[in-house]
Amino acid sequence: MGFDFTVYKGSPDGKVVKSRTYKDDLQRDQVLVKVTHSGACFTDVHYRQADMVLGHEGAGIVAEIGPDVRDLKVGDAVGWGYEHDCCGRCKSCLSGWETMCPERKMYGSADFDQGSFASHAVWREAFLFKIPPNMSAEDAAPLMCAGSTVFNALHVANVKSTSRVGIIGVGGLGHLAIQFAAKMGCETVVFSGTESKKDDALSLGAKEFYATKGFTSLDIGKPLDHLIVTTSAQPDWHLYIGLMAPGGTISPVSVDNKDLTIPYMPLLLNGLRIQGGIVSARKLHREMLDFAAFHGIKPINMHFPFNVDGIERCLKTLTEGKMKYRGVLVA
Repeated sequence: MGFDFTVYKGSPDGKVVKSRTYKDDLQRDQVLVKVTHSGACFTDVHYRQADMVLGHEGAGIVAEIGPDVRDLKVGDAVGWGYEHDCCGRCKSCLSGWETMCPERKMYGSADFDQGSFASHAVWREAFLFKIPPNMSAEDAAPLMCAGSTVFNALHVANVKSTSRVGIIGVGGLGHLAIQFAAKMGCETVVFSGTESKKDDALSLGAKEFYATKGFTSLDIGKPLDHLIVTTSAQPDWHLYIGLMAPGGTISPVSVDNKDLTIPYMPLLLNGLRIQGGIVSARKLHREMLDFAAFHGIKPINMHFPFNVDGIERCLKTLTEGKMKYRGVLVA
């Protein structure tokens, strides 16, 4: 029998196209998910001219399970993110870092025939995440990538509750990073171009806020132990390098195709570390969802209908920088 379901793809002219995907009957630990919500990420904008199904912040309900599924059952609320599969046997996988697996299957590089901009999807149980009972699917969807990415950055940088953490940008990633850092007990310091997002940043947990437009230097009192960069373009590194405490960590988490060019001697003399990162591996991803549920961390969402027009409007809002702060498609 198999499954035939609706998907929404990119196209060479950038228009969203409604299409169909067919999947065979479920095998091994495969799960059929009925999609109820999908977050929209700027990565979806990058791929909208590709012949592939868009979306990677999915949330929905288990509709059917394969013969080897152990933990999920029909009716469970689940979500998925950027990674869909891994080899399970390499050094990275065996040490819990399957996001670094050389055979990893990720959005934009594998499984082009399905994504979260769809009515359904078929994924391995191993790469689906149960949504905590006190978290809505609407709130869970953006956490599957945006939340997972900033939580991973805080984790791999070894941020502690005593850390002073700077966050550049109050957007889809930044507004979640502020909440996570604040709930971890950190001194949370936010940088944004203008004062327009100051009230939002403070209400989300920031203790200090600095507008940076037009400044060639900043005085923030105490230096930063960590700096999370969430802006869509790289910042003026000269503006921030002097704010770092010795041994501090700079974590860029957004996508930019330009090379990283950073002041060299301050990096050496202060023992600074630049830590790359993507989404969380599965163990940390589960901890992220539990942490968010326990502390009431939620994305601020704008809603769009789950159809071609809704997706087009969602991506247009995102491209124009008018999203506050995550776009969510609602079926």
